Amino acid sequence: MAYITLRDVQLAFGGPSLLDGANFNLERGERVCLIGRNGEGKSTLLKLIEGSLLPDRGEVSIQNGITISMLAQDVPMDSGKVADIVADGAGEAATVLRAYHEASDACVLGDMEACDRMGNLQHKLDQVDGWALETKVNSILSKMGLDPDADLADLSGGRKRRVLLARALLTQPDVLLLDEPTNHLDVESIEWLEKFLLDQNNLTLLFISHDRSFVDSIATRIVELDRGTLRSYEGNYTRYLELKAQQMEAEEKQNALFDKRLAEEEVWIRQGIKARRTRNEGRVRALKDLREESKARRSQQGKVSMATQDANRSGKLVFDIEHLSVAFGDQEPIIKDFSALVLRGDRIGLVGDNGVGKTTLIKAILGELEHGGTVKTGTQLEVAYFDQLRNALDLEKSVKDNISEGTDFVDVNGGRRHIYSYLQDFLFSPERARTPVKALSGGERNRILLAKLLLKPSNLIVMDEPTNDLDMVTLELLEEMLGGYTGTLLLISHDRAFMDNVVTSTWVFDGKGHIDEYIGGYQDYLEQRPDQTAVGLKSDAKKAVAKAEAAVPKKVKLSYKDQRALEQLPAEMEALEKEQAHINAQLADGSLFTSDADQAMKLSNRLTEIDEQLLEKLERWEELDNLSKGD
Repeated sequence: MAYITLRDVQLAFGGPSLLDGANFNLERGERVCLIGRNGEGKSTLLKLIEGSLLPDRGEVSIQNGITISMLAQDVPMDSGKVADIVADGAGEAATVLRAYHEASDACVLGDMEACDRMGNLQHKLDQVDGWALETKVNSILSKMGLDPDADLADLSGGRKRRVLLARALLTQPDVLLLDEPTNHLDVESIEWLEKFLLDQNNLTLLFISHDRSFVDSIATRIVELDRGTLRSYEGNYTRYLELKAQQMEAEEKQNALFDKRLAEEEVWIRQGIKARRTRNEGRVRALKDLREESKARRSQQGKVSMATQDANRSGKLVFDIEHLSVAFGDQEPIIKDFSALVLRGDRIGLVGDNGVGKTTLIKAILGELEHGGTVKTGTQLEVAYFDQLRNALDLEKSVKDNISEGTDFVDVNGGRRHIYSYLQDFLFSPERARTPVKALSGGERNRILLAKLLLKPSNLIVMDEPTNDLDMVTLELLEEMLGGYTGTLLLISHDRAFMDNVVTSTWVFDGKGHIDEYIGGYQDYLEQRPDQTAVGLKSDAKKAVAKAEAAVPKKVKLSYKDQRALEQLPAEMEALEKEQAHINAQLADGSLFTSDADQAMKLSNRLTEIDEQLLEKLERWEELDNLSKGD
């Protein structure tokens, strides 16, 4: 018998049904991932199973004796001792144990009434097995690497999720419900959670997640909530994509045949009374049924349509970062001596634990934060910044006013479009477009920010955690858009699949202020990182490697010609930069293109030449400088 069964479940909140005759079984030992578009009702389904919601119609059946725990999507901001918060997961036993300890403390101070209460409480503790609770709490906290005396408010988002997970698992539930467990977690925490869940024997999981790597690792079955119906697909997310494509093709063919038949019957009904004899009354009734079926048929929700606004090409050099450091007050620098070269067309991913300085580095590079070292910025940069904290949105204003800023039209790649038409590309109906942002879900707010971002002409896109709360289809379309983007991309994300599909190189933060660069995405980094390449080496081989590295000369004497070039190159680059600034000043207001178009074109072409020359000289200077230092 299945642990959980849904039979013909119906549920709606005024609009189209979130669940429309839904059926579902969850068997012992399964790890089922529930997927679907934002707003389809996935979290609602978990609440039905948990028991905090009741269906309008149908049955939610739980096998007798089965215990269910749920890890909610939102991370609490409350304070409190970690051990107490986890113990609260035991319900009555935790309440009785806390009351016993309070009575014991009062009794020691001479409160005789409290001493009397201790006897009753001791009896209750025996009944609910409360004496073993403290041991269970300490055991699970140790397993999860958590300090029982820590304050919840002082923990990172990842650690808070561990506390909530410990609380959910304290009573050793048969079924664990997880709602977006990886949201706002760094990569290390996500990988820890994957391993922890896979190590739990006999734990049955039903979880919601848009993290494709996490789903691929954990899920044994995918269940999709689509237009009120639950459809099951055996296997992980990769297998689901194959089966879904086959299903959609079959559904489109079936709908086309239905529409053709309906159209033929509509033509027949208009032919007049002579063409429709009495014996065809059944055909008339059948046509009525077809019309009702067509009216009831819920078309697949549209896909987000994304396209970037093209700006003029930036110079080939985007950023030349030398010895950049950032510190706050007297604290240890969060970024130490970082140098890198960012060229036009680079797509760079930033990876590291929460709080290691990824957003700080972006702000320092963009000139929004004071720093040590230098950042030389290339020419003609136009930046579009997707802000992790969503500061670009006014929560009190409607979706429409956030995007159009009071007008009814927006400019999209040189053409005018009505704001409602543009917002429909991002799945906002006119009615939804008039809704205040504060009333929308996290996924909808992300779509608004994308709509706002993509209206801005750019040749450099900066994205800080753009994937949080986005459904899988929107994620894949965002990947496709970024894959065709001809400008430069700086991306902070904990979504490993997204990083692998988008970036060309990765900056990895070690948490101690240092940043290393690797070619490729996250999986490429895992294969290249030092601790990975060293796996399998025997100790004598490691010693040989160390000996060989020690034998490399530390310094190379440059030839006279190279030494002269090393000394002269900075002055030559400075001269080119001055010429570049002078030309930019001449072209700044555009009047030269009217008064002397030929001269303006010559100067524009010279700017391109300067870009190329600066890059060549910079690369040559770095090469000679590294040789002189023995790097």
